[in-house]
Amino acid sequence: MSLDPLEIPMPKLRTTLRRRRTMSPSRSGHSPLAILICASAILAISLGVRHSFGLFLQPVTEAGGWSRESFGLAIALQNLVWGLSQPFAGMLADRIGAGRMIIAGTALYVVGLLVMALPQGETAFILGTGLLVGLGLSGTTYPLVLGAVTRATSPEKRSLALGLAMGGAAFGQFVMLPGALGGIGLLGWSGALMAMAVLTLAMAPLAVPLMETAHAPSQGAEMSAGQAIRLALGHRGFQLLALGFFVCGFQVVFIATHVPAFLSDKGLTAGIGSTVLALIGLLNIPGTYYAGLWGAKWRKPMLLSWLYVIRAVVIAAFAFLPVSEASAYAFGAAMGLVWLSTVPLTNGTVAALFGVRNMSMLGGVVFLAHQLGAFLGGWLGGVLYDRLGSYDGAWIVAIGLSLLAALLNLPIREETAEPARAAA
Repeated sequence: MSLDPLEIPMPKLRTTLRRRRTMSPSRSGHSPLAILICASAILAISLGVRHSFGLFLQPVTEAGGWSRESFGLAIALQNLVWGLSQPFAGMLADRIGAGRMIIAGTALYVVGLLVMALPQGETAFILGTGLLVGLGLSGTTYPLVLGAVTRATSPEKRSLALGLAMGGAAFGQFVMLPGALGGIGLLGWSGALMAMAVLTLAMAPLAVPLMETAHAPSQGAEMSAGQAIRLALGHRGFQLLALGFFVCGFQVVFIATHVPAFLSDKGLTAGIGSTVLALIGLLNIPGTYYAGLWGAKWRKPMLLSWLYVIRAVVIAAFAFLPVSEASAYAFGAAMGLVWLSTVPLTNGTVAALFGVRNMSMLGGVVFLAHQLGAFLGGWLGGVLYDRLGSYDGAWIVAIGLSLLAALLNLPIREETAEPARAAA
């Protein structure tokens, strides 16, 4: 069909040009590369800071005279607030652009870190850690940032771009852990948290390339936010994907929060615990990269099933074989390869099912399931330890859930839901 303007009637010309504008990958006016670089840096800071919270468990609880259950409750509340607020933050980002929401989230994150650093009692610490940081994370992490990356890249490059963005998050986790441990040693736990608050401010200027304009016109009838949510919640593949992501949340938060203390209980030093979490971050870089790369070649739900099986094997070997410095490092390396590899595959599956128009919001909905699992992982780990005197019960739960998640992802098919075709 000719696209010569002289040969197209005016009404049809307007429709054609409108559709061609919609095909532009970026709503911010910046190149996809600039968006990808800044998105990776934002995730590196936001998730790197969060990933270090487990290092503060012992110094904070010892200084305050609190139980591990209290610290676990603060982390659990943080993940619950993060998850519950994420669909709403995503819905706003889909409408007004991710950049504006990231700046708002940065402000909340910084205030929350300052409250953590200077708590006026146990309740204030729990609220600062749980409520403020949780809200800040909803504006600076996966669904918003990856939603912008998804909209800025073409479908054939989308899975790889998501993997690269998550590689940035992994690098932040790797760098932040030794930095946080050194900060605790040099400045004390309170001073280290204040330094991290200053670093977190850097996310605001990095959000500029993600300052998307109002959403571009679609090629057909658009779904409202409510219609998109109803379609997703009624879709069997989305339901199974969300249940599998619940397991991911349980495992990563339990491990990030409680492994340093678990290793300390086994007679290993805090430095080893920090190194284990750093190894998870380091090996997560190739893990997320190859997950994104392979997700463009093979069925993403099938890859997710294999990742959960591998997690079950790695966790079982670490938890129930003799623990040593070497086994701890081996666990960190192996777990790192499958740590956040689920994220590009899960978000890529959401985009394949429902398109990119409501990506941040729908990514937020499936992420809510992740955070419900995270709430349970952070809180239940502390409860079981305080009740049983060890983490054995929590490790068993993590292994069983991993095998369940592997089965849940197998039936999912990457077939676009019919009402979502126009929004893809």
